Amino acid sequence: MAEVDILARLPRTKRDVTARATAKSPEVIAISRQYGREYFDGPREYGYGGFRYDGRWLPIAEDIVAHFGLKPGDRVLDVGCAKGFLVKDLMKACPGIEAFGIDVSEYAVVNCEPEVVGRLHIGNADRLPFPDGSFDAVISINTIHNLDRDGVLRALREIQRLSGGKAFVQVDSYHTEEQRRVFLDWVLTANFHDYPQEWVKLFVEAGYTGDYYWTICE
Repeated sequence: MAEVDILARLPRTKRDVTARATAKSPEVIAISRQYGREYFDGPREYGYGGFRYDGRWLPIAEDIVAHFGLKPGDRVLDVGCAKGFLVKDLMKACPGIEAFGIDVSEYAVVNCEPEVVGRLHIGNADRLPFPDGSFDAVISINTIHNLDRDGVLRALREIQRLSGGKAFVQVDSYHTEEQRRVFLDWVLTANFHDYPQEWVKLFVEAGYTGDYYWTICE
C-alpha cells in the first residue's frame, strides 16, 4: 500500500468555490446525488456543468498501464466510470486490454462513449457483481467517498476482493483546516471525508492493500 499520484498529468481546472458555496442548498445537493442529467450535463451548480470527452484522461491511462504493468489481454475495472472516458482511454493506451467500468448512474452509462458500449455496468461500488480476483487491476477515482463510512469500508473490501490489492483509489481529503473549509464549500456528493492519516487507518481497517491518493480542493 503506497501513496501514489497517478493523476499527476491530469490538467487542473479552476474551481469557482465562492459561486458553488452561494448556490448550494439541500435541494441542489439532493439533485446532484441522483447522478442524473443535471449532475453531468446540467448547470454547473449541480455538478460538472457538461461532462464531455476531451482526451485529458489518455495520459492518466498511460500512467495506469505503466504503474500496474498491464498488457494486452489483462482485465481492468474502473469503479465509478461515469461515461467511460478512462475505460476508452485505457483501451487506447494499451490496445488489446480488456477494460470495463461500473457506475451507479444509469444516465452516465446510457450516455457513454460509443467505444465502450457493452463494457459499462450499472451498479454500486460496495456491491461489485464480479467474481473474486477477476481483474488484473481495479481503479476508483473520486467515487467511494460518496458512500457513508460503512459503505466506504464495503467498497474497499470489494475492490480488494476483485484485485487482490492490485488497485488504486483516490478520495476527497485535505491537509489543513483551511483546505477543509474550502472543500466543505465546494462538495456536493461526498458523504465521507477525512484527513489523509485517518483515511489510511480506514484502509487498514478494511484490509485494503492497494495504492491511494487524495483530491484536495484548493
